[in-house]
Amino acid sequence: MLNSIIEMFHSIIGAITGENDRKKIRGTVVLMKKNVLDFTDFRSSIIDRVYELVGKGVSLQLVSAVHDDPTNGLRGKVGKPAYLKGWITTITPSTATAGEESAFKVTFDHDAEIGQPGAFIIRNNHRSEFYLRTLTLADVPGHGRIHFVCNSWVYPAYKYDTDRVFFTNQAHLPSETPGPLRGYRESELVNLRGDGTGELKEWDRVYDYAYYNDLGNPDRHGKYARPVLGGSVEYPYPRRGRTGRPPSETDPNTESRLPLLMSLNIYVPRDERFGHIKMSDFLAYALKALVQFLLPEFEALCDSTPNEFDSFQDVFDLYEGFKVPDGPLLDKIKDNVPLEMLKELVRTDGEGFFKFPTPQVIKEDKSAWRTDKEFAREMLAGLNPVVIRRLKEFPQESKLDPKVYGNQNSSITKEHIENHLDGLTINKALEKKRLFILDHHDTLMPYLRRINTTSTKTYASRTVLFLKDDGTLKPLAIELSLPHPDGDKFGAVSKVYTPAEHGVEGSIWQLAKAYAAVNDSGYHQLLSHWLNTHAVIEPFVIATNRQLSVLHPINKLLDPHFRDTMNINALARQILINAGGVVESTVYPSKYAMEMSSVVYKNWVFTEQALPADLINRGMAEKDSDAPHGLRLVLDDYPYAVDGLEIWSAIETWVEDYCSFYYKTDEMVETDSELQSWWKELREEGHGDKKDEPWWPKMHTVKELIDTCTIIIWVASALHAAVNFGQYPYAGFLPNRPTISRRFMPEEGTPEYEELKSNPEKAFLKTITAQLQTLLGISLIEILSRHSSDEVYLGQRDTPEWTLDATPLRAFEIFGRKLADIEENIIKRNGDERFKNRVGPVKMPYTLLYPTSEGGLTGKGIPNSVSI
Repeated sequence: MLNSIIEMFHSIIGAITGENDRKKIRGTVVLMKKNVLDFTDFRSSIIDRVYELVGKGVSLQLVSAVHDDPTNGLRGKVGKPAYLKGWITTITPSTATAGEESAFKVTFDHDAEIGQPGAFIIRNNHRSEFYLRTLTLADVPGHGRIHFVCNSWVYPAYKYDTDRVFFTNQAHLPSETPGPLRGYRESELVNLRGDGTGELKEWDRVYDYAYYNDLGNPDRHGKYARPVLGGSVEYPYPRRGRTGRPPSETDPNTESRLPLLMSLNIYVPRDERFGHIKMSDFLAYALKALVQFLLPEFEALCDSTPNEFDSFQDVFDLYEGFKVPDGPLLDKIKDNVPLEMLKELVRTDGEGFFKFPTPQVIKEDKSAWRTDKEFAREMLAGLNPVVIRRLKEFPQESKLDPKVYGNQNSSITKEHIENHLDGLTINKALEKKRLFILDHHDTLMPYLRRINTTSTKTYASRTVLFLKDDGTLKPLAIELSLPHPDGDKFGAVSKVYTPAEHGVEGSIWQLAKAYAAVNDSGYHQLLSHWLNTHAVIEPFVIATNRQLSVLHPINKLLDPHFRDTMNINALARQILINAGGVVESTVYPSKYAMEMSSVVYKNWVFTEQALPADLINRGMAEKDSDAPHGLRLVLDDYPYAVDGLEIWSAIETWVEDYCSFYYKTDEMVETDSELQSWWKELREEGHGDKKDEPWWPKMHTVKELIDTCTIIIWVASALHAAVNFGQYPYAGFLPNRPTISRRFMPEEGTPEYEELKSNPEKAFLKTITAQLQTLLGISLIEILSRHSSDEVYLGQRDTPEWTLDATPLRAFEIFGRKLADIEENIIKRNGDERFKNRVGPVKMPYTLLYPTSEGGLTGKGIPNSVSI
């Protein structure tokens, strides 16, 4: 009724003024009111209705793409304001799900001086923000339907210094931008860059750079001080998004930290925050609940040995359910964890029962994870399949400076392994490319002495493996090394362990594999996962938003691959990788974790992040023009590489088709002002500590652009999927992927050695990650291994009208079909018994590079971006 009265009122006014006689352009705006998401925003919702009644609603003005205004700096002529209709009467029902959108009508006067609209200005005169999805103009005279994809939060106009402008989804190179739109295009980029000063607020749309100087918390205690990562030769690092928070009181070089309860308020540009459906709140609150409320009370539940598992059955019980007794723990959980989060967090199957999902690695067989075959297989088809290398020399030589670290070469000798090479000599095995190594020695050794002053007691490891005739690998020897007690310059003190199945020797071999797995788990979490995907991609997100307009075709190509990355990284800095955070508590380098990742970044090379280059660099493939993808794998049954190369090739073809449509010549790349500014800033600012490296592409040719964009998309999508979504399936059972070792290998004649003989399970569990750290660790990786229900996967877009150009749309459709074919190929390979590394003793098919997935804990699916 109210809507009809308002419409009648407008009709009467229109008749009096003659407005009804003019041609109209009718439009539809789709948006989401904030109060749908925020039930505490009732007051603003009421105020908004009052503003509507007095004529201060939401106004839109069309901007001409063909006629400029000499009085406005030759920018496109701006039409008269039109207002959204029905704001008061479009009330989302109380039963609506979070994120429900509403459609509003808007009617513009047709003005021949505007002609074809190329943009529009929107002013939100309400007191609360809304999420603007699209504007569609139904029938623009002479131009038909025009669609604007916006996907942006629009705050009240008084929060902004300049107008919010949105463009049509037609891509334009800078030099081809319609003249009347160029000023708007340039001004929008200036706004997004900000001025580099002040603390940034939630409505700011500023993308800027900062060092990782927000990990430490010296104001809390000196033990929480951490070095600044980035901006120095000693600690180089990619840049993060600037928040502008003031320095800490104790150290002017360290940024002050937000209180834990304020974690969700850490600044990232509003459009970079998780969508309403995503589990961002769940992530932050779940971790907070674990750390603050659950962990202290779990100690009371530990049975005969506080803080220890007594047997593997104790670990299996985590997945079979254990009851929390009535009392302070259960009360605290109920008081502090919302019910819907409790269901996710603690697997509520009944009042007071805790239960984690059974990880795939023990779902079919509870003991197969302990076999040598599975231990080796996971280097090719597990959680960290990006480190194993072909052994090209024997013994393996160290690359550490002998003047500083003495002799760090491998102590594995011919006598250790030659009797297990199926009749081959070592030289023959090297020649036939049948020896491989998982080598964490050089990465860890410079930090090992300091790491072992913490509660961690571990080694630097090398594992040598042999390729059998059936295509599987078998471990031959594991070398465990410690720094020399007299000083680094005296080299390493090493001991070599070889396979054994029975008695105390078999138990010692299981422990040797556990120490190697601890090394690999830390390398995976800090380097393969955090550094090489999360951290290195963030500068690309920032540079793209600062230097490439939303009209730029390369922005349109890359933007989906940056979704949620800044937000998940900001949350990680707040609660995961910070001093005293979850990673320091659950991964062996402890307080040295991030510092160690900085040292490894010194060796990061952008061009080597391409999968073919990585495989060649590790000796796992050789160039062969006659082979698929131009590469021949030296190990045919390498699931990560086989599936990955198909994905890589599909991405590369798609990027080539897309870029070639917009860039017909190399000169077009060289003369693209935005593209050149983007690449310059990326090198000199985003990865500024690497700016002088000779390996950066020059960005002078179309091929360099294609190669660069292919690497960016590969890292953000498939590489991240390969090292992230297997965390719970493989490491949710922590004995398979322990993250910490707490004591050294038992020596004969000690009580620990006697315990190893009498109760090997208990001795094993007392060596690896403790009970409380296990509970925290598997809770974390369960959250991080889940897909949100609104995930957008490789080959998909969140809107079908992301560009108006038909040729790129067809190429993208072909890309999607190719990925579907690849998924079918992976399914077929997983069912082929010839490929023994694809399923293995644990009967767990390799699915991490399936392009698609449903939501939840699936162990498959490639999201477009580093989104969790």
